[in-house]
Amino acid sequence: MSIAVGEIEPVWDYAAQTGESPTWSQRDQSLYWIDIQQPALHCLRPDRSQHRQWDMPAEIGCFALHVDGEHAIVGLRTGVFKLSLATGALDHLAEAPFDPSLYRFNEGACDSTGRFWLGTMFDPKRASDAARPDQPWHSYMTREGLRTHRDFAVVPNGLAWNANDDTMYVAHSQQGIIYAYEFDASIGRLGKRRIFATVPRELGVPDGGTIDAEGGYWSALHGGARLRRYRADGELDFDLPLPVSLPTMCAFGGPRYDTLYITSASAGMDAAQREREPWAGKLLCVQLSMCGRPPGLFCQRNAPL
Repeated sequence: MSIAVGEIEPVWDYAAQTGESPTWSQRDQSLYWIDIQQPALHCLRPDRSQHRQWDMPAEIGCFALHVDGEHAIVGLRTGVFKLSLATGALDHLAEAPFDPSLYRFNEGACDSTGRFWLGTMFDPKRASDAARPDQPWHSYMTREGLRTHRDFAVVPNGLAWNANDDTMYVAHSQQGIIYAYEFDASIGRLGKRRIFATVPRELGVPDGGTIDAEGGYWSALHGGARLRRYRADGELDFDLPLPVSLPTMCAFGGPRYDTLYITSASAGMDAAQREREPWAGKLLCVQLSMCGRPPGLFCQRNAPL
């Protein structure tokens, strides 16, 4: 399909080590996102009239906004917590299902029933620690607690659902594969999987992803300086070049969900690389001629919102 693209612009001057999880709040008319290594949740109005920041006591790998508008659910290296947006207080909900010296949560989002899904990756505190087996996905609901699911990956990413809620997309970044799983939203169960798309290594690795209103899947190619849109059948449809080599995730926002927000990373770059990429680590945005869909919100009850 033909997609009109506006000018790519930085939204905020702050450069993250690893920016992630851009999430639009229709209630606040604001964009939330995280910085993993400089652990904090950020919130910004597009007109830059207000910026808020909640510092975290450990790396934050993912989050989801609460349906009550007053809280967020965050996945830290040390477990799952409920964050008060008013006070910054953290309420511990679940222990980390892994050794925090070796692993952390890496990717997360809520499905349509309000269940919070979290991926796990190997990220040891000590560089000398040898690689360990792949880790599974988990999900959290208040009445269910933390559940383990059978998809295993070294670096899980690209979490998204189609409009019918019968397909869940997951990227295995190190393999360069985006999978599509049969999905039962009512009970949070993964079924058979199929290869949805593959990314050649020379183009980077598939990182975070999102679904647009037409059913297209957008993937941020980390190391590839681009976003790729795939049609619902997995065919490549559109490439969007970016001024940063390490995009991490993209998400639609704005009142009509026609602004695409893009997070990026600057971690590991030397001075010369940072000079070549002055926008590395910054939150970017671009206006498109198409729209996306609202993000899932965390809900304590397991029923469609």
